[in-house]
Amino acid sequence: MSQIPWWALPLVAAVFALAGAATVRIVAAHDHALLSRRRRNRRWYDERKAAYVQLLAAFERATVRLRASFEAGERAPGLLAYVDEVGPSLMPVRLLASGPVRSAALAVHLQLERLHGQMNPANVTGVRPETHFRELLAQVPLVMQEFEAAIREELGIHELPPSHTLNGSARRLMQRD
Repeated sequence: MSQIPWWALPLVAAVFALAGAATVRIVAAHDHALLSRRRRNRRWYDERKAAYVQLLAAFERATVRLRASFEAGERAPGLLAYVDEVGPSLMPVRLLASGPVRSAALAVHLQLERLHGQMNPANVTGVRPETHFRELLAQVPLVMQEFEAAIREELGIHELPPSHTLNGSARRLMQRD
């Protein structure tokens, strides 16, 4: 007969069952933490992307409206109309964006605000108003480009697709260009 006591086998089985249950619990908690972090990261990215796209569209609408009114010889829309249009899109960016994106957004906003407001370059003396207004209006896309670059940097948006998703021939084409 064996020298093992009768209670040893159930005790060993219980210890292994508890260790297995604890391991399952730890792995499940770890998976839940990873999933929660992934959801938070996705929500962070989606919130900012939506706010940035909305603000970019509002800036573009304001720029096109300015350009169209200038070319038609009409008076530019007033500052309050501009602020009413862009303000709701600008506030989420001011709250959510990082420093560089916020600064770039405010630079575009300031440029457009100048073109809409009392400091409208068309009222500057000593300079042909059309020339000055046209020069400032031509600077808006440059400032917008800096804003877009800051957004791409913050969100990690790259111009090229990840290399592991390209097949061999597509990768060679991308390297040739």
